[in-house]
Amino acid sequence: MTSRTTNQADVITLRPLPTAADPAPQDLSQDLPREPLWRDLVGEVLRRERRAQGRTLKDVSEASRISMAYLSEVERGRKEASSEVLAAAAQALGLSLADVLALAGERLVSLAAARTRSRSRSLGAAGGHRSARTAGGHRSARTAGGHRSVRAAGPVRPTGPMGGVLLAA
Repeated sequence: MTSRTTNQADVITLRPLPTAADPAPQDLSQDLPREPLWRDLVGEVLRRERRAQGRTLKDVSEASRISMAYLSEVERGRKEASSEVLAAAAQALGLSLADVLALAGERLVSLAAARTRSRSRSLGAAGGHRSARTAGGHRSARTAGGHRSVRAAGPVRPTGPMGGVLLAA
């Protein structure tokens, strides 16, 4: 056995420390905002609409017959609400379920566009981005890795019958 003085530990270096001559690789995804969760978007829409109407959480809770605690959790994006709960909350706010989903979809599109612009700036600075116009006038971006993202010219508005929700795959 070896003798060691107390309060000293053997240190085994697993990875060498980077030196000034060997900079750490840059992770471009750290600077990009994360992809939003659907429950966050829907909750944000419900809260924004409730506040715009000057209504309290208690008022909407009573009108929708959803517990105040649960409605608060949904608004904060902590709970994934069922379609029945979302429809009840929407109706209590004077909206249809389609209205809530369309507003959440618009928010998702605007956040995705901001994320794409941010990614394009990051990749453009790194020299790994090229852009081309598609036949529809939208821009299609391809990164050096071959991934494609489509940028909308602006927020997407529902154009279906009676302002319904259109889904694209």
